[in-house]
Amino acid sequence: MTIKIRSEISSDRATIRALTTNAFLNVPHSSHTEQLIVDALRDSGNLTISLVAESNGEIVGHVAISPVTISDGSQGWYGLGPISVAPNYQGIGIGSHLMKQALASLREMGAAGCVLLGNPKYYGRFGFKAEASLVLPGVSPEYFQAIAFGNQIPSGFVSFHESFHV
Repeated sequence: MTIKIRSEISSDRATIRALTTNAFLNVPHSSHTEQLIVDALRDSGNLTISLVAESNGEIVGHVAISPVTISDGSQGWYGLGPISVAPNYQGIGIGSHLMKQALASLREMGAAGCVLLGNPKYYGRFGFKAEASLVLPGVSPEYFQAIAFGNQIPSGFVSFHESFHV
């Protein structure tokens, strides 16, 4: 199977919404608002990176990247998520392709680093790890992970954009 990763275009919006809804439909830890988060980030101008994965012209995956705020004033940090893969395409590497391209895109734009909330075993493969100096209030520390693209790890409380509270 050939996977093509590209930036979202305006005609992808409804497909991304449906894909994200379906990807999280049976996920127990989901708030089932992920598609609304992506729409709110886009509508507010805070969807910094939005990539889709295509297979044979069909969108089968999506990843969103948006800016985060860190209480110490550190700049250039972003949050990855949600990341979605169509249920019938999960487990075959599409999420990994999206992750690698999203991180490469962040590096290319000069980002300082990226945070996310997720499974440490999965995201550790991409260099993410829990950092004691970064805190997402109300979340178990092992599930809140970061990757720095330089030598500096900020210290403080992290806030995702208000779109995550839809």
